[in-house]
Amino acid sequence: MRSWTRPALRFLSTSSLNLEALDAWIASPKSLALTDAFHSSHLSDLYITLPTRDGTRGRPFASPVEGTPLGYGHHLAFFHPRNPETLLRTDGTDADFCPPEPFTRRMWAGGTMTWNKERELKVGEKATAVSTVAKVEKKGFEVGKPMIFVKQRIEVTVEGQSEPGMVEERAHVYQPFVASIGSRVPRQGQSSKQPVVYLVNDLSKSEFSLSYTPTLTTLFRFSALTFNGHHIHLDKDYAQKVEGYPERLVHGPLTALMLLESLIYHRPRAKLRTFSYRAHNPIFVNCAATIHGAIVAKDKAELWCENDEGVVGMTGVIQFDE
Repeated sequence: MRSWTRPALRFLSTSSLNLEALDAWIASPKSLALTDAFHSSHLSDLYITLPTRDGTRGRPFASPVEGTPLGYGHHLAFFHPRNPETLLRTDGTDADFCPPEPFTRRMWAGGTMTWNKERELKVGEKATAVSTVAKVEKKGFEVGKPMIFVKQRIEVTVEGQSEPGMVEERAHVYQPFVASIGSRVPRQGQSSKQPVVYLVNDLSKSEFSLSYTPTLTTLFRFSALTFNGHHIHLDKDYAQKVEGYPERLVHGPLTALMLLESLIYHRPRAKLRTFSYRAHNPIFVNCAATIHGAIVAKDKAELWCENDEGVVGMTGVIQFDE
C-alpha cells in the first residue's frame, strides 16, 4: 500500500463542543462490572485466529486445556458490554466510558497490563472485571484541535479471590466528529503539508521476528471474538469517507496481543510481569506486518510492529522472568 497522509484536524471553536455536558461527564463517577468465564471453546476460536497458535507455522494446533494458565492478554476476548444495537453509537461502538457528542471519533492509543503471579488466571475459571475511569485529560482545546484522553482501569479478579489476577489500563483518544473529514484525504500524487507518518526512533536491533498479514477475515474474527462492532475495522466506505483513512484499520488490541504472542512464541518459558505499549501509526488490513523483538536486559524485552514499508505501528516493553 502506498504511503498515506494523516487527516488533519479541523480548527474548531469551543462553542461547538458542548463543554458543559463534557465537564459534567468528566465529573461523574463511572464504573462497570462484567462477569465472564474463560471458556475453552471461546479461547479455541481465539487460538485459531492468531497466527502464533493456529497450527500453520510448523507447530500443531493445541486446544486450550481447563485449569492451565490463561494466555497473556487473552482476557481481551472476554468481559465485553452487551448493549442493544440501538444503544450503540453510529460508528458501532459501545458508549460506555465514552465522552458525550461531538467527541465520537475513538482511537486506541495504548495501555499497560500487570499480572499477579500469586493469582494467576486460568482457563475455565469464572472472573469479574471491574472497570473505572482512572483519568481524563483535555488537550488541544486552546488551539482549536480538541482531544479527550480517557484512561480506563480494569481489574480482573477470579471468583472467590480477594485480589485481582491482572490489572489493565487502556488509553483511548476521542476527537470531535467532522462530517467532511473524508474529503481531506489527498489523492495519489497530491501533496500535503501534513506528515505522512509519525517517526519512531531509537529502536533496538531486531533479534527475532514474526510476519503475518491481517486480512479482512482476521479483522472479522477478532471483532466477533471481542464483540466489537466498530465500523472502522470492517466497513471500507466508513474508514475512507468518514474517518479519512485509505483502508480498514487493524484493531489496536489485536496488534498489542501480537506483541505479547510473539515474545511467548520465541521465549515460551517467559513469565510475564508487566507490559506497556503505545500506538504510533495505524496498521491497515491486507498489509504485511512484522513483529520485531529484542531482549535488552535479562528480564526486559522491547517489541514493535512495522508494516512492509517500515512504518512502525506500535511499540511495547515487556518485563518478564524465566
